[in-house]
Amino acid sequence: MPSKRRIRWAVLPLGIAAAAVLAGCTPTELHGFLPGFTEDGQPATNHVDMVAGLWVNSWIVLLVVGVITWGLMGWAAIAYRRRKGQMGLPVQLRYNMPIEIFYTIVPLILVVGFFAFTARDQAILETQYGDDADVSITAIGKQWSWDFQYDGETDDETVWTMGVQAQTDERGDVISELPTLVLPVDQKVQIKLQSRDVIHSFWIIDFLYKKDMYIGKDNFWSFTPTREGEYAGKCAELCGEYHSMMLFNVKVVSAAEYEDYLASLREEGQTGDINDAYDRLQNAPGTGASIDENVEEVDH
Repeated sequence: MPSKRRIRWAVLPLGIAAAAVLAGCTPTELHGFLPGFTEDGQPATNHVDMVAGLWVNSWIVLLVVGVITWGLMGWAAIAYRRRKGQMGLPVQLRYNMPIEIFYTIVPLILVVGFFAFTARDQAILETQYGDDADVSITAIGKQWSWDFQYDGETDDETVWTMGVQAQTDERGDVISELPTLVLPVDQKVQIKLQSRDVIHSFWIIDFLYKKDMYIGKDNFWSFTPTREGEYAGKCAELCGEYHSMMLFNVKVVSAAEYEDYLASLREEGQTGDINDAYDRLQNAPGTGASIDENVEEVDH
């Protein structure tokens, strides 16, 4: 009994110290220094908290495993060191059944646990709003910029913007206007991801998510922006010589500002569907186009 009391009294200060350290952490530190949060901890989308939680909790588990492993290594190095006057090798053991079981069961639990939580969060991230989306947008990657189409029920309601590659000065600072994706806050957004030429990857850094864009295969991403503001986006897949200049901005605004923005594009005559009009590969299976026809079109 006295030994148990001593253990409790030894653990108590450690628990108090850990609680004090965690209580002193800022929201930035509690979220693993990941982007996507304000100083008071407000997330950029409805999924950011979940992604950050998976990241931080995984690191906590891994650090605990690391501390235990390092502790056992240190203990073994001290407890079984060669004493003064000893000669030769220490007694060799072929195996230790409890340790063998421990080193088999614990990694298995960790792997299954990481898989389960990752699969759970991935299923949520990959669930699409479909017809329940308040806003449907098509983001189109191209070497080396972005087109954004805000899809409506008719061609007159569908509007778009077409971007050009970022231009930089001698120091590498961007000096040109970047393509801007405008999103309404607190509304369900579904983005269709397409490519005009090669594989790209659509990445909004503060949203803690990225997804590839392919020729001939549409990908989708559904989320709800929860905070107004401006965010940076880029291509996250090496796609050619000027991949590093394939940048865009994201602006999350109120619903009224979003509607005003769509109206301004409509007034400029930027209406209709541009999904296929500028694709570089027009001889996909089923289109009926031949290689010779495409070469002739390029020559003209």
